[in-house]
Amino acid sequence: MQMKKTDLDDESDSSIKQLILETTLKMDKRTLTIWASDCAEHVLHYFEDKYPNDDRPRKAIEAARAWVERKISVGEARAAAFESHVAAREVEDDTACVVARAAGHAAATAHVAGHAVHAANYVAKVNPKERIWQYKNLLSILS
Repeated sequence: MQMKKTDLDDESDSSIKQLILETTLKMDKRTLTIWASDCAEHVLHYFEDKYPNDDRPRKAIEAARAWVERKISVGEARAAAFESHVAAREVEDDTACVVARAAGHAAATAHVAGHAVHAANYVAKVNPKERIWQYKNLLSILS
């Protein structure tokens, strides 16, 4: 069920979520890591606005991108992912927690491709309309 970008605004969250899942199943890990990082970075400001002195989610996104560029190992990306999840457990703001989890999953995609969809799902908890952005971004990366 391939759709035009212009048709997305009328689609339900579950339809777009299904399109994303079907598309990501055909993608390689590096491309998934780019997309998951884009998704997490798109909402990172929610975390940084509340916790400007905590850079662990940003570091996780940076680690994911560094892994894509072959500048760090999978182990280093995983370590950054774990740290972002620690940040998620330590914050009191629910939205900031979700964003930190998304960033952690973005970095963890370097280890296991399935983490990319988890990153996107956490981002959608911030705002369900993020799914539209996610799918458009996914199509852009693939074109």
